[in-house]
Amino acid sequence: MEKKLNSNHLKIIAIIAMTIDHAANLFYPSFPTQPLPIALHIIGRLTAPIMWFFIAEGYHYTHNIKKYLLRLGIFAIISHFAYCFAFGINFVPLKTGIFNQTSVMYPLFIAVLVLWFQDSEFRYKVLKHILIFVLVWSAFPADWSCIAVLVIIGIHRHRGDLKKQTLIMMLWVMLYAVVSFFFVNKVHGIIELFVILVYPLMKRYDGQRGKAKWLKWFFYIYYPAHLVVIGIIRIIMYGDTPILF
Repeated sequence: MEKKLNSNHLKIIAIIAMTIDHAANLFYPSFPTQPLPIALHIIGRLTAPIMWFFIAEGYHYTHNIKKYLLRLGIFAIISHFAYCFAFGINFVPLKTGIFNQTSVMYPLFIAVLVLWFQDSEFRYKVLKHILIFVLVWSAFPADWSCIAVLVIIGIHRHRGDLKKQTLIMMLWVMLYAVVSFFFVNKVHGIIELFVILVYPLMKRYDGQRGKAKWLKWFFYIYYPAHLVVIGIIRIIMYGDTPILF
């Protein structure tokens, strides 16, 4: 298969899929078992694996890890409030539950922080492993939970081998799907497995960034901005009522 997709193409696909997925949450709250919302959420499964892949790539290519972490950290904080507003979640994490308490941007930030710790020299190795353990588990209440962190670590570790990256991703996602099936929402748990649909797209990735350098910053702006719009529409449609599960 000829490789014709650069990182910009894949990021645009991720943005479109994400918007479709979040619109499904808005217009069909609580993951109903109807064909249309299920189809929309399946399309939305393309977003997370593309984001995971390019976070790992970003870590590999960054010339300044501290600036990269700072950018992701600020992005995670802004996105927390936008995500909670969008779906009617209390801004104080864990106040109303342990699942979906903040956006997937927090695990992305944590994943890069963990990779940095893993590659850094620590005098006390036991302390290093404890810090990594705590950081990974700190992502548990977020969207995609610790799984996002563990998948990114696996993608980074097997860089250049798409089959191994996909296998590692699916093993962790299957665990997440099982937990979601039994403790969150059965339909949601099954739908998560459709992240595998990203594989044929990633096989077409040519390793190039593309000419539109502004697209990187567009995503940083678009993610919280579209969540704010969803939050406004949510309040107009339902009042200040949660719409996830």
